[in-house]
Amino acid sequence: MLAAVHKPVRLLLYINFTGNANTTGDPGVRGGEIWGFWSHKRIPAPVGMHFEKMPIRSIFGAGFGFATFYYGDVDPDFLGGIPYGVRALYLKPGQTKPTPDQWGAIAAWAWGLSRAMDYLETDRQVDAARVAIMGVSRFGKTVLWAGARDTRYAMVIASCSGEGGASLSRRNYGETIAQLVAPTRFPYQFCANFRKYARDPDKLPVDSNELIALLAPRPVLLQTGSTDYWSDPKGEFLAAVAAGPVYRLLGKEGLGTDKWPPAGKPILHTIGYYMHDGGHGIRPTDCNVFLKFMTMYLHPQQ
Repeated sequence: MLAAVHKPVRLLLYINFTGNANTTGDPGVRGGEIWGFWSHKRIPAPVGMHFEKMPIRSIFGAGFGFATFYYGDVDPDFLGGIPYGVRALYLKPGQTKPTPDQWGAIAAWAWGLSRAMDYLETDRQVDAARVAIMGVSRFGKTVLWAGARDTRYAMVIASCSGEGGASLSRRNYGETIAQLVAPTRFPYQFCANFRKYARDPDKLPVDSNELIALLAPRPVLLQTGSTDYWSDPKGEFLAAVAAGPVYRLLGKEGLGTDKWPPAGKPILHTIGYYMHDGGHGIRPTDCNVFLKFMTMYLHPQQ
């Protein structure tokens, strides 16, 4: 979505849970369909949901455009969903599921973000060199991976990404690899080889600080909540600290401190960190921090 503009604008690309109409709150956006949580079938998107509604007017008022897409249009978010998503198109004849080293759903959603970027590069209203991507929870993990894989994004904003995202796996605090890939939870979101480290995260050859470092020298903001212990807000901070040397090597700022800040005190260096007072997800006041960070580093046109 773009306000009336006369030159290309910087843009926030957001991957959503609930459908485009609910995310934008715009009656002109078609409701479309989503995957039913229990039925695992396509159903009309519920109308009027307030969960996940983004502050579109504030985004426009800060000089940015906004684009979003529903993740289930790329790949379903449930066990057994492979036949209904993009990953099925990449299976070889006779193959029914990815091999242990092939992608999970998070990589598929990240692939979808790159295809959205393909389109944005063709839209003359968009300054494609100044596109930020943002996601919450499992999409915090998704945007970190998308940014690592696709350097066209100018910025990554990852909210409450937790285990498998910005939180250090070897810290083994809050949600763990074992819990994440348990058969009844989210094993389909990752390649099957990830399960090898469920019992002993210390054997993991990499950790989340290296994922963050792959975004350098581009700005990245990690947002979390002080009581979101499951996502380990301190583990995300420590990963950001450990990624700092790579940013400094490339002439950019890391966090500039190894002291964990209290809730409500953002650090907005090239690596940014912000923890609201509360739990999982984003709060309306968080969006003010996001827009400040975007304005600092993407320099929206007036």
